[in-house]
Amino acid sequence: MDEGAVGRADERVGRDMILGKEVNLSQRAVVYSPDKLTIGDHSRIDDFCILSCSGGLTIGKHVHVACYTALFAGAGIILEDFSCISGHSVIYSKSDDYSGEYMSNPTVPEKYTKLDSGLVILKRHAMVGHNVTIMPGVTIGEGATVGAKSYVTRDCEAWGIYVGVPARKIGEKSRNVLNLEQELLREEGYL
Repeated sequence: MDEGAVGRADERVGRDMILGKEVNLSQRAVVYSPDKLTIGDHSRIDDFCILSCSGGLTIGKHVHVACYTALFAGAGIILEDFSCISGHSVIYSKSDDYSGEYMSNPTVPEKYTKLDSGLVILKRHAMVGHNVTIMPGVTIGEGATVGAKSYVTRDCEAWGIYVGVPARKIGEKSRNVLNLEQELLREEGYL
């Protein structure tokens, strides 16, 4: 582990968060509301990530969140086991209304604003490419992949491959990772 990462992040940001074993949470990552953060075994959060956990952020086992990723979990985000997010991606579980009918930004009293909000879930083995934006209420299905620079406003089906603005399905993905998962979990003593 390099000097920019710690094995037990609770030593640095407080003991309110729940961490599994062998968690690598970079010292250069920022965590807001750490009492609402859970990170499972063998997961890694890289440098310059923002974890805003006010609505609850749950990260499973063997999850990787790459550098410069922002997770805004105002209405909750769940990253299931073996999911991964490439660098410069953003997940919003709350977003302002941009229609012009309401004002926006956190400095404006709530009665003048309207928020779109909903739990965001990345199912097991979901993969999110570089510079992807995921909006509130979206579920990325088991094993689904979202390609680089995509904008996701709707659910992605399990094992589908999605790209574009807005993201659309272009193919299907192999399920061999399920066999590899079982082998790894046996080796680690989980099975």
